[in-house]
Amino acid sequence: MREQPRTTRTPARRPPAPATPPVIDRVRTRDHVVFLTYDDGAERDPRFIDLVRERRLPVSLFLTDSVVGPGYAHFARLRAVGASLQNHTLDHSALRGLPYAGQRAEICGQQRKLKSRFGVRPHLFRPPYGTYDTTTLRAAADCGITAVVLGRATLDGDGDLTYAGGAERLTPGDIISVPSVELPSLTLADRTTRLLREIESRGLRVARLEDYVSRVSPSGS
Repeated sequence: MREQPRTTRTPARRPPAPATPPVIDRVRTRDHVVFLTYDDGAERDPRFIDLVRERRLPVSLFLTDSVVGPGYAHFARLRAVGASLQNHTLDHSALRGLPYAGQRAEICGQQRKLKSRFGVRPHLFRPPYGTYDTTTLRAAADCGITAVVLGRATLDGDGDLTYAGGAERLTPGDIISVPSVELPSLTLADRTTRLLREIESRGLRVARLEDYVSRVSPSGS
């Protein structure tokens, strides 16, 4: 009796892990543009909605669920006038050093919140306090994030800019971070109006961050 040839099974290949997202505080571009990004969601200035609508400002809002709380209707109005909504975690926890499961829960949890409330899944993520590690990048990639966004310039509660290295002035491609301030001396609308004057005095204009970040290659690609 002839022996039947043996068949060997090829082990199933696992799908490749998603490339980790780039970490950016500015975008390389020849366009004379900067990008306005706002954090947390604690400040709900109705005049800011009017400013975004009247100036057609393409702002990006990085929202934290525990900070926004019952204020999501305010951000729905901002989205209706052109703002984009992005991810700033569920609870504003400092992520660096946390285990993968905890970081993934913070990032993916807010993805689900924004999806359920607005029907959008953000592609941009800002880590609380600007701190992150390689685990953050892996968790962010697994949650569908394509870029981790910091800021080269930060606007304080008095309407003044500080810079994280480089030129002490706004330059093309800069990402400007506007964190929530507990007791600002100026309203969010007033701080933004002052900032727009500075932007225009430099011969710059505000552009939509998402349009430019889509051109940035992920790490490992």
